[in-house]
Amino acid sequence: MIKIIETVRDGFQGLKPFIPTTKKVEYINALLKIGFDAIDVGSFVSGKAIPQMADTADVIKGLTKADSISKLMVLVANKKGTERAASFDEIDQIIYPFSISPTFLQKNLNTDFIKSEISMDEIIEICTKKNKEPIVYIAMAFGNPYGDAWNIDIIHEWVEKLIQKGVKTIPLSDITGESNPEKIKAVYSSLIPKYSHIEFGFHLHTKPDDWYEKVDAAYESGCSRFDSVLGGLGGCPMTGYELLSNLDTINLLSFLKSKEININLDQHELNKIRNIISKI
Repeated sequence: MIKIIETVRDGFQGLKPFIPTTKKVEYINALLKIGFDAIDVGSFVSGKAIPQMADTADVIKGLTKADSISKLMVLVANKKGTERAASFDEIDQIIYPFSISPTFLQKNLNTDFIKSEISMDEIIEICTKKNKEPIVYIAMAFGNPYGDAWNIDIIHEWVEKLIQKGVKTIPLSDITGESNPEKIKAVYSSLIPKYSHIEFGFHLHTKPDDWYEKVDAAYESGCSRFDSVLGGLGGCPMTGYELLSNLDTINLLSFLKSKEININLDQHELNKIRNIISKI
């Protein structure tokens, strides 16, 4: 079964004009009617670092989740953010954005491997107590532009550590365009057969013309969880590669259709939401 994660947070977080809270609520409530497996709705991080996400608590309070099958996710960077996120009954999953690139870990979270592991342990402990699922992303999973060491053995080392900590969902991220089909196949073909009980995902920032081969490489290698954003909005504001956009949900759906994979999304609601996003 293919899972599609609509990552609104990643689409919005780099936009400089502040989107009014009411507009965010309207948009995410519309997304909740479509049938995505999960929706990444915001983050509990420094409002100075990511001003667009400063109203995440108010956004969550405005959401109408009762009739939706979609799980709600938020991103955190530390224990304090996790405690805030876990206080909301509406939140099902809590994301920690780890990276195997020490340079990006410093850029993105102002931390290092040792402190990051401490944060992960604290986050997982809170998730366990509050019945939330911890999801740890591995950024720079297909290389990095900083000259930091990268190889598949490093990925395995950290995957095994995360499994020991109790993490069961581990999406792999390329947010600076380092991946290619050969790397993607090598990584997923190495991980998925060995750790068959773990759900590996694919989070891709890409140019408009080179997404298909990368998605195809992940899919053909056994990946069944994909992040995307309607309209391809977004790009990580901490990388220096903000012009790379998220994988467009419409492109992902067209890819799955070409593979004759039936995705049970409400097409009527999907069409309606395009009018809302154009206003945003």
